[in-house]
Amino acid sequence: MPELKQLNKEAIPAALEKAERYRLLNEPGEAESICLDVLHVDPENQQAIIMLLLALTDRFTKGYGVSDTQIKELLSRIRDEYDRAYYSGIFAERRAKAKLAQHTPGCRFQAYDLFHEAMDWFENAEAIRPRDNDDALLRWNTCARIIERNKLVPREAEEPIEFPLE
Repeated sequence: MPELKQLNKEAIPAALEKAERYRLLNEPGEAESICLDVLHVDPENQQAIIMLLLALTDRFTKGYGVSDTQIKELLSRIRDEYDRAYYSGIFAERRAKAKLAQHTPGCRFQAYDLFHEAMDWFENAEAIRPRDNDDALLRWNTCARIIERNKLVPREAEEPIEFPLE
């Protein structure tokens, strides 16, 4: 691979605006590349970390292989406790939506579990949210409605099997 060109630190705000536009245009790969360029120059840039996380999760329903490990590493780099809880919920919610769209055996149970994981994260975020920020409860409601609309239920617990002793 050719050596990558380095972004000027002063160009970071404009680059992040472009990354957001690419996300809105449904081009997460381009947004990801810009965020990686920003993080190369400013490794702790919170806006770039969050935007990269969102760009990666945008790919869940596109059939791209996205590493949960990479996303969890990004989540660990988010300094604000509210943001970390909120975006952990976004991660679980988007994984749930991708599972639901798979139409494979067991995917509805997995989606149910992931939606509930997301709802737990959103409740954590709601408890520590800024006073005028109801984003976490709005996302919680969305997850609840998706569960209801799709009639998702938990997997039934299996009966334990007792093997006879010889």
